[in-house]
Amino acid sequence: RSKFFMEIYSLILIIVGVYFFIFSLLNILKIKKDTVNYELENQPLVSVLIPARNEEDNIQNCIESFLNQTYKNYEILVLDDNSTDNTYKIVESYTKKYPGKIKLFSGKPLPPTWRGKSFAMQQLINYAKGEYFLFTDADTTHSKNSISLMMSNIIHHKADLVSGYIGQKTKTFGEKITIPLIYLLTGLVIPLWMNQRSKLSIFSTAIGQFIGVKASSFKAFGGYEKVKNYTTEDVYLAREMKKAGFKTVFVDFKDAAVCRMYTNYDQSVRGISKNIFDFLGKNSFVMAFVVLAIFFFFFLPAPLCLIQLFELKLNNIHYLDFFTVSLLINIVLSTLSWLMIFITRRISIYVAFIYPLVHLNLLYIALVSWIRSEQGKGYVWKGRLVS
Repeated sequence: RSKFFMEIYSLILIIVGVYFFIFSLLNILKIKKDTVNYELENQPLVSVLIPARNEEDNIQNCIESFLNQTYKNYEILVLDDNSTDNTYKIVESYTKKYPGKIKLFSGKPLPPTWRGKSFAMQQLINYAKGEYFLFTDADTTHSKNSISLMMSNIIHHKADLVSGYIGQKTKTFGEKITIPLIYLLTGLVIPLWMNQRSKLSIFSTAIGQFIGVKASSFKAFGGYEKVKNYTTEDVYLAREMKKAGFKTVFVDFKDAAVCRMYTNYDQSVRGISKNIFDFLGKNSFVMAFVVLAIFFFFFLPAPLCLIQLFELKLNNIHYLDFFTVSLLINIVLSTLSWLMIFITRRISIYVAFIYPLVHLNLLYIALVSWIRSEQGKGYVWKGRLVS
């Protein structure tokens, strides 16, 4: 019986490795194929919408990056979301320098039924005049082609929503083993090639750092009010729009903007953990399945392989059994998968060779997310409790 279970485990290890590699490769190719970049002759008005809560360290760089865009017809709207720092004063100084181009609004108190970012975005929509909206975060820095890239992709695909990965800056080791976790969405979970082939909303996703929408479609859909209760409002926004019959597209926006999401490991853990349980629908059964799968098929193979190789050498055995071969196949394919992801996302590739630490880190963050959510503790983020 023990031998039978080992053989089953070995087969699953190989299947998981092949799955990760092929899934990642197909999504990478799909993103590359769908991404376009060209200048528009007719330039409809774009409203750049930026919510800002306690962003005095970031908001200046964000606004500056929008002041020299190749796309000419746009407005910049910033909502100060009840900041307790100098965010409002910094943005106000720009509205005086660029009257009519940059507009600043004060956010209303957060209603109990809303998440902070969604409520801030919904308020901005009411002030925006553009035919298209670009939702972005205050801690992003944009290239001069940022708006042009968004517009060329949303119009080329005749989409109602377009989003994609932007560039990610990581400096500390803690950031380097945490930020790559966001790429597991398109490495293991969401087959982008099914987005246009299927009406199922689960095949659609978005990244809140960079979302472009057609204003008329977005208002007809109902805006952020449709996802006001979600912490991972970006993913659910794409899903709900697709469910409502709108077209969503996911492309590569690494040349449009960059972001340093977090500045240390503790902040990275809190930032990612507040999203994981919410992304899984706050389903404890699904969370348990995910945690066990990560442990047995993504983290455990590496240490098991080292143990197996040591025992073979210790026993002077010169051939590899099927179990050891399956471990090696899993490790090689997982490493290659991470390498592809890191190269295409322009992330330090050395982390690909220590990917078990990334998965071990994911286990820790998932458990933190699960336990805190189940206990009703939630997470304090930017001075607010997120439950």
